[in-house]
Amino acid sequence: MKRFFLICASFLFLLFTPLFSAEAPVRIVFLGDSLTAGLGVEPQEAYPSVIQEMLNEKQISHIILTNGSISGSTSASAASRLKWFLRAKPDILVLALGANDGLRGLSMDEMYKNLDNAIVLARQNHIRVILAGMEIPPNYGPDYSNAFREVFKSLARKYDLEFIPFLLEGVAGNPSLNQADGIHPNAKGHRVIAAHILPFILEK
Repeated sequence: MKRFFLICASFLFLLFTPLFSAEAPVRIVFLGDSLTAGLGVEPQEAYPSVIQEMLNEKQISHIILTNGSISGSTSASAASRLKWFLRAKPDILVLALGANDGLRGLSMDEMYKNLDNAIVLARQNHIRVILAGMEIPPNYGPDYSNAFREVFKSLARKYDLEFIPFLLEGVAGNPSLNQADGIHPNAKGHRVIAAHILPFILEK
């Protein structure tokens, strides 16, 4: 519940706060699951907040980030959640869903359709999409793992999206960058993710 109220507060800030900058404001929404929501770390330690911190350090004040991620969510919620954020007129969507679909062994056809619907909705509203891909553990078998990976690659090709092949690049499998569960990044891990994604945010 606390996380939900933080998301709402962040959204209202995005919607109503004027930006005093020589450049036009750029509003970015992150839609993800626990990996992006920052499960197990403080809200300010989750990588979207760290990216905002990095932008502030660079004195880039016209880019405002909102973390609309919810732990446990699957791709099924992607389009409906994006619709809620449309009132804020975001310029960029960072779509980072699908990990829970894979871990639960859900249909890859359904995941493809769900993410496709969100991308189409974003495009219809002139929102630039950055798609973050994921990997699943090898114990799911090569066929399922390859099919999972291909969903993201296929969507990136179909819509010529800016594509981050693996959200947890440089973090997954590194005990020093993950919490005890070996799945969720710790604060240091989130900083690595932030540094990995920042160039995509700054790309014109």
